[in-house]
Amino acid sequence: MAITRFAPSPTGYLHIGGLRTALYAYLWARKTKGEFKLRIEDTDTARNNEEAMKAIIEAFAWVGLSYDGEVEYQSKRLDIYNKYIKQLLDEGKAYKCYMSRDELDALREDQMSKKQTPRYDGRYRDFTGTPPEGITPVIRIKAPLEGVINFEDGVKSSMSFQASEVDDFVIARSNGMPTYNFVVAIDDALMKMTDVIRGDDHLTNTPKQIVIYNALGFLIPKFYHVPMINNPAGKKLSKRDGAMDVMDYKRLGYLPEALLNFLVRLGWSNGDQEIFSMDEMLELFDPNTINKSASAYNEEKLLWLNSHYIKNATNKRLIEELQFFDCDLSSYAKQDMILDLSKERANTLVELKASVNKILLVPASYEKKGSKKFVKENTLDILKSYISLLESKKDTLLVADDYELITKPFIEENELKFPQIFQPIRIALTGVTQAPSVYDIMAVLGLEETIKRFSTAISKNFNKDVEN
Repeated sequence: MAITRFAPSPTGYLHIGGLRTALYAYLWARKTKGEFKLRIEDTDTARNNEEAMKAIIEAFAWVGLSYDGEVEYQSKRLDIYNKYIKQLLDEGKAYKCYMSRDELDALREDQMSKKQTPRYDGRYRDFTGTPPEGITPVIRIKAPLEGVINFEDGVKSSMSFQASEVDDFVIARSNGMPTYNFVVAIDDALMKMTDVIRGDDHLTNTPKQIVIYNALGFLIPKFYHVPMINNPAGKKLSKRDGAMDVMDYKRLGYLPEALLNFLVRLGWSNGDQEIFSMDEMLELFDPNTINKSASAYNEEKLLWLNSHYIKNATNKRLIEELQFFDCDLSSYAKQDMILDLSKERANTLVELKASVNKILLVPASYEKKGSKKFVKENTLDILKSYISLLESKKDTLLVADDYELITKPFIEENELKFPQIFQPIRIALTGVTQAPSVYDIMAVLGLEETIKRFSTAISKNFNKDVEN
Protein backbone atom coordinates (compact mmCIF):
# COMPACT_ATOMS: atom_id res chain seq x y z
CA MET A 1 0.00 0.00 0.00
CA ALA A 2 1.74 3.16 -1.23
CA ILE A 3 1.29 6.57 0.33
CA THR A 4 2.31 9.24 -2.17
CA ARG A 5 1.99 12.98 -2.54
CA PHE A 6 2.21 15.85 -4.94
CA ALA A 7 3.76 18.92 -3.39
CA PRO A 8 3.82 22.00 -5.65
CA SER A 9 5.00 25.46 -4.67
CA PRO A 10 2.34 28.13 -5.37
CA THR A 11 4.77 30.49 -7.06
CA GLY A 12 3.30 30.01 -10.53
CA TYR A 13 0.85 27.97 -12.53
CA LEU A 14 0.78 24.18 -12.56
CA HIS A 15 2.46 23.08 -15.80
CA ILE A 16 2.25 19.71 -17.51
CA GLY A 17 5.52 18.45 -16.06
CA GLY A 18 4.06 18.90 -12.60
CA LEU A 19 0.78 17.34 -13.65
CA ARG A 20 2.59 14.28 -15.02
CA THR A 21 4.39 13.85 -11.69
CA ALA A 22 1.06 14.17 -9.87
CA LEU A 23 -0.51 11.61 -12.22
CA TYR A 24 2.24 9.06 -11.59
CA ALA A 25 1.94 9.52 -7.82
CA TYR A 26 -1.85 9.31 -8.02
CA LEU A 27 -1.83 6.12 -10.12
CA TRP A 28 0.60 4.33 -7.82
CA ALA A 29 -1.37 5.22 -4.69
CA ARG A 30 -4.71 4.22 -6.19
CA LYS A 31 -3.37 1.02 -7.75
CA THR A 32 -2.00 -0.17 -4.41
CA LYS A 33 -5.12 0.92 -2.48
CA GLY A 34 -3.00 3.49 -0.68
CA GLU A 35 -3.36 7.24 -0.20
CA PHE A 36 -2.57 10.22 -2.40
CA LYS A 37 -1.97 13.55 -0.66
CA LEU A 38 -1.83 17.10 -1.96
CA ARG A 39 0.55 19.38 -0.07
CA ILE A 40 1.16 23.03 -0.89
CA GLU A 41 4.75 24.04 -0.15
CA ASP A 42 4.17 27.70 0.66
CA THR A 43 6.88 28.56 3.15
CA ASP A 44 8.49 30.94 0.65
CA THR A 45 6.10 33.72 1.60
CA ALA A 46 7.82 36.30 -0.60
CA ARG A 47 7.07 34.32 -3.76
CA ASN A 48 3.70 32.76 -2.93
CA ASN A 49 0.85 33.63 -5.25
CA GLU A 50 -2.75 33.27 -4.09
CA GLU A 51 -4.02 32.90 -7.67
CA ALA A 52 -1.44 30.21 -8.42
CA MET A 53 -2.57 28.33 -5.32
CA LYS A 54 -6.19 28.40 -6.50
CA ALA A 55 -5.14 27.39 -10.02
CA ILE A 56 -3.42 24.25 -8.70
CA ILE A 57 -6.61 23.14 -6.93
CA GLU A 58 -8.67 24.05 -10.00
CA ALA A 59 -6.41 22.00 -12.28
CA PHE A 60 -6.71 18.95 -10.05
CA ALA A 61 -10.49 19.24 -10.13
CA TRP A 62 -10.53 19.58 -13.93
CA VAL A 63 -8.43 16.48 -14.63
CA GLY A 64 -10.15 14.49 -11.90
CA LEU A 65 -7.17 13.62 -9.70
CA SER A 66 -8.82 13.24 -6.31
CA TYR A 67 -6.64 13.45 -3.19
CA ASP A 68 -7.19 12.02 0.25
CA GLY A 69 -7.94 14.25 3.22
CA GLU A 70 -7.60 18.00 3.28
CA VAL A 71 -4.98 19.94 1.35
CA GLU A 72 -1.93 20.39 3.58
CA TYR A 73 -0.29 23.82 3.71
CA GLN A 74 3.27 24.06 5.01
CA SER A 75 2.65 27.63 6.16
CA LYS A 76 0.27 26.20 8.79
CA ARG A 77 2.86 23.74 10.12
CA LEU A 78 5.59 26.12 11.32
CA ASP A 79 5.18 25.06 14.97
CA ILE A 80 5.95 21.48 13.92
CA TYR A 81 9.11 22.50 12.07
CA ASN A 82 10.30 24.68 14.98
CA LYS A 83 9.83 21.74 17.35
CA TYR A 84 12.19 19.59 15.29
CA ILE A 85 14.71 22.39 14.83
CA LYS A 86 14.84 22.76 18.62
CA GLN A 87 15.21 19.00 19.01
CA LEU A 88 18.18 18.93 16.65
CA LEU A 89 19.80 21.86 18.46
CA ASP A 90 19.24 20.24 21.86
CA GLU A 91 20.74 16.95 20.64
CA GLY A 92 23.79 18.68 19.16
CA LYS A 93 22.82 17.60 15.62
CA ALA A 94 22.35 21.19 14.46
CA TYR A 95 23.96 24.46 15.43
CA LYS A 96 23.74 28.23 15.11
CA CYS A 97 25.95 29.70 12.43
CA TYR A 98 26.95 33.35 12.77
CA MET A 99 28.72 33.65 9.46
CA SER A 100 28.03 37.05 7.91
CA ARG A 101 27.06 37.61 4.29
CA ASP A 102 30.47 39.23 3.67
CA GLU A 103 32.27 36.19 5.12
CA LEU A 104 30.18 33.81 3.03
CA ASP A 105 30.83 35.80 -0.15
CA ALA A 106 34.56 35.91 0.57
CA LEU A 107 34.65 32.14 1.19
CA ARG A 108 32.85 31.40 -2.07
CA GLU A 109 35.11 33.76 -4.02
CA ASP A 110 38.20 32.08 -2.61
CA GLN A 111 36.88 28.59 -3.36
CA MET A 112 35.95 29.51 -6.93
CA SER A 113 39.40 31.06 -7.53
CA LYS A 114 40.83 27.67 -6.54
CA LYS A 115 38.35 25.90 -8.85
CA GLN A 116 36.63 24.32 -5.87
CA THR A 117 32.91 23.72 -5.51
CA PRO A 118 31.49 26.54 -3.34
CA ARG A 119 30.42 25.11 0.02
CA TYR A 120 30.21 26.11 3.64
CA ASP A 121 33.44 25.26 5.49
CA GLY A 122 31.89 24.35 8.85
CA ARG A 123 33.62 27.15 10.78
CA TYR A 124 30.80 27.41 13.36
CA ARG A 125 30.12 23.65 13.58
CA ASP A 126 31.66 23.29 17.04
CA PHE A 127 31.69 26.96 18.02
CA THR A 128 31.56 27.60 21.77
CA GLY A 129 32.78 31.18 21.92
CA THR A 130 30.94 34.47 22.27
CA PRO A 131 28.61 35.09 19.33
CA PRO A 132 29.57 38.11 17.20
CA GLU A 133 27.39 41.17 17.69
CA GLY A 134 24.85 42.24 15.08
CA ILE A 135 24.56 38.82 13.46
CA THR A 136 21.30 36.89 13.63
CA PRO A 137 22.32 33.28 13.12
CA VAL A 138 20.98 30.70 10.72
CA ILE A 139 20.57 27.10 11.84
CA ARG A 140 22.68 24.46 10.09
CA ILE A 141 22.43 20.67 10.27
CA LYS A 142 25.53 18.67 11.14
CA ALA A 143 25.99 16.61 8.01
CA PRO A 144 28.24 13.52 8.13
CA LEU A 145 31.89 14.35 7.46
CA GLU A 146 32.75 11.04 5.85
CA GLY A 147 31.19 7.99 4.30
CA VAL A 148 28.61 7.52 1.57
CA ILE A 149 24.92 8.41 1.38
CA ASN A 150 23.15 5.61 -0.49
CA PHE A 151 19.58 5.17 -1.59
CA GLU A 152 17.66 3.04 -4.04
CA ASP A 153 15.89 4.98 -6.79
CA GLY A 154 13.01 3.28 -8.58
CA VAL A 155 13.94 4.96 -11.86
CA LYS A 156 17.70 5.46 -11.67
CA SER A 157 18.56 2.33 -9.61
CA SER A 158 21.23 2.52 -6.88
CA MET A 159 22.46 6.03 -6.12
CA SER A 160 25.51 7.00 -4.06
CA PHE A 161 26.73 10.41 -2.94
CA GLN A 162 29.93 11.02 -1.05
CA ALA A 163 29.18 12.61 2.31
CA SER A 164 31.79 15.21 1.44
CA GLU A 165 29.43 16.47 -1.29
CA VAL A 166 26.87 17.52 1.34
CA ASP A 167 27.88 20.45 3.54
CA ASP A 168 26.25 21.63 6.75
CA PHE A 169 23.32 23.16 4.92
CA VAL A 170 20.92 25.68 6.40
CA ILE A 171 17.71 24.27 7.86
CA ALA A 172 16.36 27.58 9.19
CA ARG A 173 17.05 31.08 7.91
CA SER A 174 17.99 34.02 10.10
CA ASN A 175 14.34 35.10 10.17
CA GLY A 176 13.41 31.71 11.62
CA MET A 177 11.74 30.39 8.47
CA PRO A 178 12.70 26.74 7.81
CA THR A 179 14.19 25.83 4.45
CA TYR A 180 12.85 23.63 1.67
CA ASN A 181 14.86 20.47 2.19
CA PHE A 182 14.17 20.48 5.93
CA VAL A 183 10.39 20.92 5.75
CA VAL A 184 10.03 18.44 2.88
CA ALA A 185 11.81 15.74 4.88
CA ILE A 186 9.75 16.50 8.00
CA ASP A 187 6.46 16.47 6.11
CA ASP A 188 7.17 13.34 4.10
CA ALA A 189 8.15 11.50 7.29
CA LEU A 190 5.23 12.69 9.45
CA MET A 191 2.73 12.11 6.62
CA LYS A 192 4.12 8.56 6.36
CA MET A 193 5.11 8.77 2.71
CA THR A 194 6.25 5.39 1.45
CA ASP A 195 7.02 6.49 -2.11
CA VAL A 196 8.22 9.90 -3.26
CA ILE A 197 7.75 10.38 -7.00
CA ARG A 198 9.17 13.66 -8.32
CA GLY A 199 11.17 15.25 -11.11
CA ASP A 200 14.86 14.40 -11.36
CA ASP A 201 15.71 18.05 -10.78
CA HIS A 202 15.25 17.05 -7.11
CA LEU A 203 17.81 14.26 -7.29
CA THR A 204 20.58 16.28 -5.62
CA ASN A 205 18.19 17.32 -2.84
CA THR A 206 17.73 13.69 -1.83
CA PRO A 207 21.03 13.17 0.08
CA LYS A 208 20.32 16.34 2.05
CA GLN A 209 16.87 15.09 2.96
CA ILE A 210 18.32 11.71 3.96
CA VAL A 211 20.62 13.55 6.36
CA ILE A 212 17.47 15.00 7.99
CA TYR A 213 15.76 11.59 8.07
CA ASN A 214 18.77 10.01 9.75
CA ALA A 215 19.26 12.82 12.25
CA LEU A 216 15.66 12.47 13.44
CA GLY A 217 15.43 8.70 13.17
CA PHE A 218 12.77 8.76 10.48
CA LEU A 219 12.13 5.96 8.00
CA ILE A 220 13.42 6.78 4.51
CA PRO A 221 10.84 6.40 1.69
CA LYS A 222 11.44 4.88 -1.74
CA PHE A 223 12.40 7.56 -4.25
CA TYR A 224 11.53 7.76 -7.94
CA HIS A 225 13.17 10.61 -9.84
CA VAL A 226 11.39 11.08 -13.15
CA PRO A 227 13.35 12.51 -16.13
CA MET A 228 12.21 15.83 -17.52
CA ILE A 229 9.95 16.48 -20.50
CA ASN A 230 11.95 18.12 -23.29
CA ASN A 231 10.82 19.93 -26.40
CA PRO A 232 11.06 18.12 -29.77
CA ALA A 233 14.61 19.44 -30.18
CA GLY A 234 15.66 17.83 -26.89
CA LYS A 235 15.93 21.10 -24.98
CA LYS A 236 14.10 22.41 -21.93
CA LEU A 237 10.37 22.71 -22.54
CA SER A 238 9.21 26.32 -22.90
CA LYS A 239 5.75 27.84 -22.87
CA ARG A 240 5.84 27.95 -26.65
CA ASP A 241 6.43 24.18 -26.70
CA GLY A 242 3.62 23.33 -24.28
CA ALA A 243 4.92 24.18 -20.79
CA MET A 244 1.94 26.36 -20.01
CA ASP A 245 -0.72 26.48 -17.34
CA VAL A 246 -2.63 23.18 -17.25
CA MET A 247 -5.87 25.18 -17.40
CA ASP A 248 -4.69 26.70 -20.68
CA TYR A 249 -5.17 23.24 -22.16
CA LYS A 250 -8.81 23.43 -21.16
CA ARG A 251 -9.09 26.85 -22.76
CA LEU A 252 -7.51 25.47 -25.94
CA GLY A 253 -10.18 22.78 -26.15
CA TYR A 254 -8.47 19.67 -24.82
CA LEU A 255 -10.34 17.02 -22.86
CA PRO A 256 -8.75 16.11 -19.52
CA GLU A 257 -8.63 12.38 -20.30
CA ALA A 258 -6.70 13.15 -23.50
CA LEU A 259 -4.17 15.23 -21.59
CA LEU A 260 -3.71 12.53 -18.92
CA ASN A 261 -3.36 9.83 -21.59
CA PHE A 262 -0.75 11.98 -23.32
CA LEU A 263 1.18 12.62 -20.10
CA VAL A 264 1.23 9.02 -18.87
CA ARG A 265 3.04 8.06 -22.09
CA LEU A 266 5.66 10.79 -21.68
CA GLY A 267 8.05 8.64 -19.72
CA TRP A 268 6.21 5.34 -19.37
CA SER A 269 4.86 2.74 -21.78
CA ASN A 270 3.11 -0.58 -22.09
CA GLY A 271 4.44 -2.02 -25.32
CA ASP A 272 3.08 -0.10 -28.30
CA GLN A 273 -0.22 0.81 -26.64
CA GLU A 274 -1.16 4.47 -27.13
CA ILE A 275 -4.73 4.75 -25.86
CA PHE A 276 -5.18 4.31 -22.11
CA SER A 277 -8.37 4.70 -20.14
CA MET A 278 -7.97 5.62 -16.48
CA ASP A 279 -8.84 2.02 -15.56
CA GLU A 280 -6.08 0.77 -17.83
CA MET A 281 -3.58 3.22 -16.37
CA LEU A 282 -4.46 2.02 -12.87
CA GLU A 283 -4.09 -1.60 -13.91
CA LEU A 284 -0.83 -1.30 -15.82
CA PHE A 285 1.19 1.59 -14.37
CA ASP A 286 4.25 0.81 -12.27
CA PRO A 287 6.73 3.57 -11.33
CA ASN A 288 9.55 1.02 -11.40
CA THR A 289 9.14 0.87 -15.20
CA ILE A 290 9.36 4.63 -15.80
CA ASN A 291 11.84 5.40 -18.58
CA LYS A 292 15.31 6.43 -17.50
CA SER A 293 15.72 8.95 -20.32
CA ALA A 294 13.90 12.23 -20.91
CA SER A 295 10.79 12.25 -23.08
CA ALA A 296 9.87 14.66 -25.88
CA TYR A 297 6.70 16.73 -26.06
CA ASN A 298 4.75 15.98 -29.25
CA GLU A 299 1.85 18.30 -30.04
CA GLU A 300 0.70 16.16 -32.97
CA LYS A 301 0.32 13.16 -30.67
CA LEU A 302 -1.68 15.23 -28.19
CA LEU A 303 -4.00 16.48 -30.94
CA TRP A 304 -4.44 12.94 -32.25
CA LEU A 305 -5.36 11.69 -28.78
CA ASN A 306 -7.73 14.58 -28.21
CA SER A 307 -9.43 13.91 -31.53
CA HIS A 308 -9.87 10.27 -30.51
CA TYR A 309 -11.51 11.20 -27.22
CA ILE A 310 -13.78 13.78 -28.86
CA LYS A 311 -14.96 11.23 -31.42
CA ASN A 312 -15.67 8.71 -28.68
CA ALA A 313 -17.32 11.12 -26.22
CA THR A 314 -21.08 11.02 -25.85
CA ASN A 315 -22.94 13.90 -27.41
CA LYS A 316 -24.35 14.73 -23.99
CA ARG A 317 -20.79 15.18 -22.71
CA LEU A 318 -19.80 17.30 -25.72
CA ILE A 319 -22.83 19.56 -25.25
CA GLU A 320 -21.71 20.18 -21.67
CA GLU A 321 -18.10 20.79 -22.70
CA LEU A 322 -19.06 23.20 -25.49
CA GLN A 323 -20.93 25.44 -23.07
CA PHE A 324 -17.53 26.49 -21.66
CA PHE A 325 -16.85 27.93 -25.13
CA ASP A 326 -20.19 29.77 -25.33
CA CYS A 327 -21.67 27.22 -27.71
CA ASP A 328 -25.01 25.99 -26.40
CA LEU A 329 -26.65 23.09 -28.23
CA SER A 330 -28.73 21.96 -25.25
CA SER A 331 -32.04 23.02 -26.81
CA TYR A 332 -31.10 22.41 -30.46
CA ALA A 333 -33.45 19.83 -31.98
CA LYS A 334 -30.81 18.13 -34.14
CA GLN A 335 -27.97 18.20 -31.61
CA ASP A 336 -26.98 14.56 -32.20
CA MET A 337 -26.97 14.99 -35.96
CA ILE A 338 -24.78 18.09 -35.94
CA LEU A 339 -22.36 16.70 -33.35
CA ASP A 340 -22.01 13.37 -35.12
CA LEU A 341 -21.18 15.32 -38.25
CA SER A 342 -18.87 17.90 -36.70
CA LYS A 343 -16.80 15.83 -34.27
CA GLU A 344 -15.35 13.67 -37.03
CA ARG A 345 -13.21 16.62 -38.17
CA ALA A 346 -12.38 18.20 -34.81
CA ASN A 347 -9.04 17.88 -33.02
CA THR A 348 -10.12 20.19 -30.19
CA LEU A 349 -13.34 21.51 -28.68
CA VAL A 350 -12.46 24.89 -30.17
CA GLU A 351 -12.41 23.27 -33.61
CA LEU A 352 -15.64 21.44 -32.78
CA LYS A 353 -17.33 24.74 -31.93
CA ALA A 354 -16.04 26.25 -35.19
CA SER A 355 -17.37 23.27 -37.14
CA VAL A 356 -20.77 23.52 -35.46
CA ASN A 357 -20.94 27.26 -36.06
CA LYS A 358 -19.90 26.80 -39.67
CA ILE A 359 -23.18 24.95 -40.14
CA LEU A 360 -25.50 26.73 -37.72
CA LEU A 361 -24.53 30.34 -38.38
CA VAL A 362 -25.82 32.01 -41.52
CA PRO A 363 -22.81 33.03 -43.66
CA ALA A 364 -22.02 36.73 -43.33
CA SER A 365 -19.93 36.55 -46.49
CA TYR A 366 -18.76 34.06 -49.09
CA GLU A 367 -15.23 32.84 -49.66
CA LYS A 368 -13.81 34.99 -52.48
CA LYS A 369 -11.41 32.42 -53.85
CA GLY A 370 -14.00 29.65 -53.81
CA SER A 371 -16.72 31.82 -55.36
CA LYS A 372 -14.41 32.93 -58.14
CA LYS A 373 -13.40 29.35 -58.90
CA PHE A 374 -16.72 27.52 -58.62
CA VAL A 375 -19.52 30.06 -59.22
CA LYS A 376 -19.82 30.34 -63.01
CA GLU A 377 -22.36 31.97 -65.35
CA ASN A 378 -24.80 29.05 -65.17
CA THR A 379 -24.35 28.35 -61.42
CA LEU A 380 -27.28 30.50 -60.29
CA ASP A 381 -29.60 28.83 -62.78
CA ILE A 382 -28.43 25.41 -61.63
CA LEU A 383 -29.16 26.31 -58.03
CA LYS A 384 -32.59 27.68 -58.90
CA SER A 385 -33.44 24.41 -60.64
CA TYR A 386 -32.11 22.50 -57.65
CA ILE A 387 -34.32 24.56 -55.31
CA SER A 388 -37.34 23.64 -57.43
CA LEU A 389 -36.38 19.98 -57.13
CA LEU A 390 -36.05 20.22 -53.36
CA GLU A 391 -39.41 21.94 -53.02
CA SER A 392 -41.08 19.25 -55.13
CA LYS A 393 -39.72 16.55 -52.82
CA LYS A 394 -40.13 18.41 -49.52
CA ASP A 395 -42.22 15.69 -47.89
CA THR A 396 -39.50 13.06 -48.43
CA LEU A 397 -36.39 14.95 -47.26
CA LEU A 398 -35.47 14.10 -43.69
CA VAL A 399 -31.99 12.58 -43.54
CA ALA A 400 -28.81 12.86 -45.62
CA ASP A 401 -29.62 9.77 -47.69
CA ASP A 402 -32.89 11.39 -48.82
CA TYR A 403 -31.01 14.38 -50.24
CA GLU A 404 -28.48 12.12 -51.92
CA LEU A 405 -31.25 10.03 -53.49
CA ILE A 406 -32.66 12.99 -55.45
CA THR A 407 -29.40 14.84 -56.08
CA LYS A 408 -27.49 12.18 -58.01
CA PRO A 409 -30.13 11.89 -60.76
CA PHE A 410 -30.22 15.73 -60.91
CA ILE A 411 -26.48 15.78 -61.55
CA GLU A 412 -26.75 13.16 -64.29
CA GLU A 413 -29.75 14.80 -66.01
CA ASN A 414 -28.00 18.17 -66.14
CA GLU A 415 -24.66 16.60 -67.16
CA LEU A 416 -22.86 18.21 -64.26
CA LYS A 417 -19.56 17.35 -62.61
CA PHE A 418 -19.70 17.05 -58.85
CA PRO A 419 -17.71 20.27 -58.07
CA GLN A 420 -20.10 22.26 -60.29
CA ILE A 421 -22.90 21.78 -57.82
CA PHE A 422 -21.38 20.62 -54.55
CA GLN A 423 -18.94 23.49 -54.07
CA PRO A 424 -21.52 26.23 -54.80
CA ILE A 425 -23.86 24.43 -52.37
CA ARG A 426 -21.15 24.38 -49.68
CA ILE A 427 -20.38 28.05 -50.20
CA ALA A 428 -24.07 29.00 -50.14
CA LEU A 429 -24.72 27.04 -46.94
CA THR A 430 -21.52 27.73 -44.97
CA GLY A 431 -19.68 30.52 -46.77
CA VAL A 432 -16.63 28.32 -47.39
CA THR A 433 -15.52 25.42 -49.58
CA GLN A 434 -14.10 23.29 -46.74
CA ALA A 435 -17.11 21.78 -45.00
CA PRO A 436 -18.70 18.36 -44.37
CA SER A 437 -20.86 16.50 -46.86
CA VAL A 438 -23.51 18.74 -48.41
CA TYR A 439 -26.11 16.04 -47.83
CA ASP A 440 -25.36 16.03 -44.11
CA ILE A 441 -25.40 19.81 -43.91
CA MET A 442 -28.77 20.05 -45.63
CA ALA A 443 -30.19 17.36 -43.36
CA VAL A 444 -29.00 19.23 -40.28
CA LEU A 445 -30.30 22.60 -41.47
CA GLY A 446 -33.57 21.24 -42.76
CA LEU A 447 -35.26 22.07 -46.07
CA GLU A 448 -36.58 25.51 -45.14
CA GLU A 449 -33.22 26.87 -43.91
CA THR A 450 -31.38 25.22 -46.81
CA ILE A 451 -33.57 26.90 -49.42
CA LYS A 452 -33.37 30.20 -47.57
CA ARG A 453 -29.55 30.15 -47.70
CA PHE A 454 -29.56 29.15 -51.36
CA SER A 455 -31.90 32.04 -52.17
CA THR A 456 -29.74 34.53 -50.24
CA ALA A 457 -26.58 33.41 -52.03
CA ILE A 458 -28.34 33.68 -55.39
CA SER A 459 -29.69 37.15 -54.62
CA LYS A 460 -26.22 38.32 -53.63
CA ASN A 461 -24.58 36.43 -56.51
CA PHE A 462 -22.22 35.05 -53.83
CA ASN A 463 -21.02 38.68 -53.36
CA LYS A 464 -19.25 38.49 -56.70
CA ASP A 465 -20.86 41.72 -57.87
CA VAL A 466 -19.51 43.50 -54.79
CA GLU A 467 -16.03 42.13 -55.40
CA ASN A 468 -16.07 43.34 -58.99
